[in-house]
Amino acid sequence: MKRRTFLIKGAAAAAGSFVLPTVISSSVLGNNPPSGKINIGQIGCGRMGREDIRNTMRFDRARFIAVCDVDSRRMADAKQMIEEYYAEKTGNPDYVDVKMYEDYREMLLNPDIDAVVISTPDHWHEQPAMEAALAGKDIYLQKPNSLTVAAGRQMSDVVQRQGVILQVGTQQRSSEQFRVAAELVRNGRIGRLHTVKVGLPGDPAGPDFPEMPVPPNLNFDMWLGSTPVVPYTENGVHPQRGYGRPGWLRIENYGAGMITGWGQHHFDCAQWGMDTEYTGPVSVQAVAEFPKSGLWNVHGDFMVKTEYENGITMYTSGGFPNGIRYEGTDGWIFVSRGSYRATASDPVSEEASRRALDASDPEILRLLPGPDEINLYRSDDHYGNWLDCIVSRRQPVCPVEVGHRSCTVCLISHIAMKIPGELRWNPRAERFIDNDVANAMLSRPQRYPYGSNYVKL
Repeated sequence: MKRRTFLIKGAAAAAGSFVLPTVISSSVLGNNPPSGKINIGQIGCGRMGREDIRNTMRFDRARFIAVCDVDSRRMADAKQMIEEYYAEKTGNPDYVDVKMYEDYREMLLNPDIDAVVISTPDHWHEQPAMEAALAGKDIYLQKPNSLTVAAGRQMSDVVQRQGVILQVGTQQRSSEQFRVAAELVRNGRIGRLHTVKVGLPGDPAGPDFPEMPVPPNLNFDMWLGSTPVVPYTENGVHPQRGYGRPGWLRIENYGAGMITGWGQHHFDCAQWGMDTEYTGPVSVQAVAEFPKSGLWNVHGDFMVKTEYENGITMYTSGGFPNGIRYEGTDGWIFVSRGSYRATASDPVSEEASRRALDASDPEILRLLPGPDEINLYRSDDHYGNWLDCIVSRRQPVCPVEVGHRSCTVCLISHIAMKIPGELRWNPRAERFIDNDVANAMLSRPQRYPYGSNYVKL
């Protein structure tokens, strides 16, 4: 049986000379890959990309066979890392010859690739995820889902329509304490939930940085993607030596600051406990400080208030301990990562972190749900869960629509930081009520040919 059936449609991509196919993947049809391995292509080989590669190739059923990055040096580093890992693991120095692609769209034409991991900067999430889904590839997508509500909706609709498996990289869902906290809350162990407090820091401002020549190893135009053309400076992109925290995280063209950078992790788990993961708030109000000068222009200190139709109010601020505190009529539960750190740049030190799971009465934490109560989806490894679901075709612990809804909370909070007063939100229509200014911020202009608006559907 052939691995895939290709149904070619559409015209050649405006920025390339090849045609993206609509593909029916063997995995979508319910068959295991003929090799017994899930062949994976990595899109984005920077700081998070390298962590995603390491965390995925631990599993015997995964095999990375391709890498893609607009920075050829980083791409070559990833190829070397993968090949050395498999050589040591198998004792065969020629176990895999990892193919390199500067343009991910060319990678998507490779019929040997079953799935992709997308670890690109935040402004490069929606388009490759949509095109991967159209090519029949299963997807692990780093959060945030998107930088606009409109593009997030486009992506979720395409992924669901294509029937591919997409796991959003909100790996807190696969940490036991976050699931336990959500189960205890949803089973009424603290009475009626009325308030949720989310601790989330802001980002510091920074100086201006001088314009620099574009490194010969970087395709800067494609790195910019759908965003406006600006002069290159290393502190606005990523380090040319090493894999430290990149400067783009603090520039609104490419991200929204901590409200999306870490906010989607906490909002995802908070909405899990609130039983609102497929909807959203009905109002949002925020205040925030923004830098008045310098290249780094994302929000600093802030406070956001969101209200839900079920009567729950959520407050988010750096003034709270980093984590989620559920408050009910009969007590409270607090959950955090504790000593666990997802990345080396988590914005809280191990010394300052609180207990991973705490409660107003320790006895609450022992009242685990019985078989006839609410038992939430259990995953003990986010990457392993994704791989399992590629084989079983079961939805993963954080599927695309759940990720879109938690990301939407981040994005409308960011909009509220810039508009005084309360904004009313319709989570079904995904529009603000009677506020044209706020609704205009639900999308961004996209620089042709890049962006979700230019995907050939």
